Amino acid sequence: MPVQLVNQIAAGEVVERPASVVKELLENSLDAGATKISIDIEQGGTKLIRITDNGHGIHKDDLVLSLSPHATSKIHSIDDLEQVTSLGFRGEALPSIASVSHLQLTSCYKGGDETWQLTMNNSQASEIVPAANKPGTTIEVRDLFFNIPARRKFLRTEKTEFSHLDDVVKRISLSRFDVDITLRHNQRVVKALRAASNRLEQEKRVAEILGPAFIEQAVHMDFDYEGLRLWGWIAQPTFSRSQADMQYFYVNGRVVKDRLVSHAVRQAYSDVLFHGRHPAYVLFFECDPVMVDVNAHPGKHEVRFRQSRQIHDFLFRAIHKSLAEVCVSETSAHDYQHFSGAVAGAVPASESALASGVRDRPVPDPGLVQHRQPAQSSMSFAVAEQRRAYTEFSPDKMPLAAESESADMPPLGFARAQLHGIYILAENASGMVLVDMHAAHERITYERLKTAREGEGIKSQPLLVPITLSVSAREAQLVEDRAEVFKQLGFEVDRVADESIKIRQIPVILSNSDVETLLRDVLADLLTHGSSSRVEQALNEILSTMACHGSIRANRKLTIEEMNALLRDMEITERSGQCNHGRPTWIQMSIAELDKLFMRGR
Repeated sequence: MPVQLVNQIAAGEVVERPASVVKELLENSLDAGATKISIDIEQGGTKLIRITDNGHGIHKDDLVLSLSPHATSKIHSIDDLEQVTSLGFRGEALPSIASVSHLQLTSCYKGGDETWQLTMNNSQASEIVPAANKPGTTIEVRDLFFNIPARRKFLRTEKTEFSHLDDVVKRISLSRFDVDITLRHNQRVVKALRAASNRLEQEKRVAEILGPAFIEQAVHMDFDYEGLRLWGWIAQPTFSRSQADMQYFYVNGRVVKDRLVSHAVRQAYSDVLFHGRHPAYVLFFECDPVMVDVNAHPGKHEVRFRQSRQIHDFLFRAIHKSLAEVCVSETSAHDYQHFSGAVAGAVPASESALASGVRDRPVPDPGLVQHRQPAQSSMSFAVAEQRRAYTEFSPDKMPLAAESESADMPPLGFARAQLHGIYILAENASGMVLVDMHAAHERITYERLKTAREGEGIKSQPLLVPITLSVSAREAQLVEDRAEVFKQLGFEVDRVADESIKIRQIPVILSNSDVETLLRDVLADLLTHGSSSRVEQALNEILSTMACHGSIRANRKLTIEEMNALLRDMEITERSGQCNHGRPTWIQMSIAELDKLFMRGR
């Protein structure tokens, strides 16, 4: 086939729209070590895409070669392919883009004092000519798809195409905090992101890209375990989304969308989100490049992990632990309030815990079960002896406002009153706390029920009439090979034929559930992910219902001692900031916010 046709076929995989061009060129700039990148766009990228960087550039002798099919300077052997550290490595982007546009490449190689320029038209390279001296590389892509009218007709409006392009710049900008990135559209500056050298600047950059609301309700996390590291920001369940439009996950700096990652995140959030809601996060996963295969998709959007089960468990436990620790904290308000502005009205109480992150303790072995505190009665307000000192207060012994600022003040403070039989009004060192007593007690009860079940294990009961299911040969073999897994889940399942299994025993608590559908879902999960949380989720849904019915109801009058006991229970309960359905259980209003409401100090 002619060279141009070969390149245009490759362009069908690499160049879908202007956003695809920007992605490939930005990745090349980052691989070149650029610390400043300028992006100029006209008419949504269909008329002009110009990307200028200050990277190490391209040598004069390599200019023509860089526009040749399958030419790359980043891979030299199969060993390099098995541990890719660069973003681009296929060597298809530049020739593919050049085959469907007018491309001009201008570059000055590092340490040199000469700049050279090369133009490509219909895959034919012009003579290399001198250009104005400028460090780094500039690539201009004009009239995208000018020679393929059918492809050009599939492009959307200028606004839509620029929106896709802007999303690409967002993803790249979040992946590299150390790079200045400027985006202009039709000579108007859209983004001017400065390099961030510390966490405060990083959070400011995240706020500029995703909005202040995200970072205000985000938890910073940083976990290391046996060569694996996960760090970044996860939004509290109260900041859930109606669609998965704010989920950014990076593997060794490369943005990916991976089913294994999505499954681990959903599982970690399963206890604290409404059905149909999606979490928001910006997470960076780092591991040995040998552990991940990035050559799994032409556009490099997907990856494959060589030890998928270990990665899944690590991601789940790290995020689950971070969410569990977003409870009451004695830390101060956010350090970033100076750029996000004053909060209008009440904000989620657990915001005060965000600035310090949750990096303090190492991640346990993924194969081990995390132990919670011993179960307590889920239907009473009995508290442990060591917390009794906080609860045994009569109204005349309650600390005064001046005393409330002492270091001994508990994070949620002390109860002052009950409002309309629904809310508890408390005072802490920061100001005022308002607690939804039913939602809070529901979370406490739910966690205690889970702890009790984990201590006793999953109780099973035999079926009077065993259930026979027809399954695939692969699923039947899985039942035979993973019998111990099913036993741990409370099932006794046998293989009775090549494509048939028999359920003899099921968990007691699931006796009224659709066991056949549940077991098929478990088999599907085991085949896809190597593990399953279906039974756990079904059990937790039942426990959640029990907790809801077993918690205190509205209009029940509580004494000061009972209210303080509830506050102390919240302070030691995992995920106490949200009820089982994802609603906040308490909010904090600072003294400054109260003063603002009454215009004090003006």
